[in-house]
Amino acid sequence: MSAALRDKAQQPPPEHARPVYIGGQRCGWATLAACDALRDSGLVRLDDDALWLLPELGPGPALDAALADLAQTLRDASCLRGWRDELLDITAGTQHLGAIERAAMRPLGLPTFAVHLNAWTPEGRLWVARRALSKSTDPGMWDTLVGGLVGSTESLDQALVRECAEEAGLEPGQIRQRSPLRTVLRMQRRLPEGYQVEALLSSTCVLSHDTQPANRDGEVMEIATLDATQAVDRIEAGEFTLEAALVILEDIQYCSAA
Repeated sequence: MSAALRDKAQQPPPEHARPVYIGGQRCGWATLAACDALRDSGLVRLDDDALWLLPELGPGPALDAALADLAQTLRDASCLRGWRDELLDITAGTQHLGAIERAAMRPLGLPTFAVHLNAWTPEGRLWVARRALSKSTDPGMWDTLVGGLVGSTESLDQALVRECAEEAGLEPGQIRQRSPLRTVLRMQRRLPEGYQVEALLSSTCVLSHDTQPANRDGEVMEIATLDATQAVDRIEAGEFTLEAALVILEDIQYCSAA
């Protein structure tokens, strides 16, 4: 993995971002825009050092309701990039605090978990997918065959199985021999909408000769295979998303060492 890619994936929080406390636990970094949007909402206490979401509320229905109101407030203030109607869990270390609309994670710098599958042919070629032009992030760029965020209440393995079905038409039996998920890197990257704090997890498998991945959710415009050298060359040319580049390069090293 190149130093340049690691530098892109390991960045300090955005300028003027403030630590976020939810349920009394520090768990994110709110952008200046998010702080301004929430300042007079009645949902937070904002001081020079941090943003506190109703610190008297512990995990439970009342906190989840407040989180829903917070996400809607950010949406009304045009702080969110899209709206997915998907909930992601909010965590502080191993503690589960609640769940919030997916689009609100980056403006609040809340940690997310992304699972990827690197699938190879029996001949040693890597299956890769090209993101649809309609994608809000990295449209048209090459990606891992399967990759997505872990939803609220999902385990890591459940999320990977779901993403495999949605993005590549792969059934559980076709990926039965995959390796256990392993952590590749914890990304901390500045984005236009906020701060991406994301654990990248990857699994590896070899698909049988008669398995042909096919996208089901409309988020992929092309699926192809590359040999390892071609994949590295395209990564160096900037044709892959940063997440995919990190995951694929780690996987090539992993397979070489196996």
